[in-house]
Amino acid sequence: MRFGPLPDSIQTTRNSLHQLAFFAVSPARHKVVGRMGLKATPGGFGTPEYEGQVSRVDQDLLIYENDAGVATQTITTIRVATEFFGNPYETEWFPDFHDPLTPADPDVELIVDPDAANFLGEWFAFGFEVLDKLRGYGVEGDDVSEVQLWPEHFDAATELGSSDKRERASFGASPGDGSHTEPYLYVAAWSEIDRANRYWNDESFNGSSLGYADLAKSDDPMQTVLDFYLDGHRILHSS
Repeated sequence: MRFGPLPDSIQTTRNSLHQLAFFAVSPARHKVVGRMGLKATPGGFGTPEYEGQVSRVDQDLLIYENDAGVATQTITTIRVATEFFGNPYETEWFPDFHDPLTPADPDVELIVDPDAANFLGEWFAFGFEVLDKLRGYGVEGDDVSEVQLWPEHFDAATELGSSDKRERASFGASPGDGSHTEPYLYVAAWSEIDRANRYWNDESFNGSSLGYADLAKSDDPMQTVLDFYLDGHRILHSS
């Protein structure tokens, strides 16, 4: 992707898409196969194929694919989106979330700018690509998880390291959140970290972050992110 200026409406669009991911797209998969993870898809995000179906968002469109064909609908409200994917609107569709997304009014029109949504789709695609590369750098004994886009946090992430040895961490790509106005990459350690080490620079969670502005300055953003991730992996394995 090109790391130019961020779209003006990225935060509003991100918040709307987060609601869609959590309350409409992810439940569509979970109700059929019991899995909630999403992935980057063209123009946005969506489900992997589940029982011959795909539910996804492409810019300002909802898209549902199955053996009968492809149906599309312009994004309006959360309630309409859940019904488009064949389900009633529910605020508690999976009871075991530690930090579920706070629901917005399901009948209020969502604001989704197609350019901002497309940018976020490219951001997630970049995140999936670099995280897939990172998974190949694991050391012996690492338990490496699948890369997924998690609906509750609306970020792409994988996990590396042994939790028994207190080396495990989540490595991810977030489009931004309540503590970060811009997209960022992160390493979130599962165990205690030494804040005296300047690598652990983010006070909003137990870890480190690399902001979008730093990527925009880089001649090789992919390598910059890999170096950032691998520094965290090395620090955790040497502590």
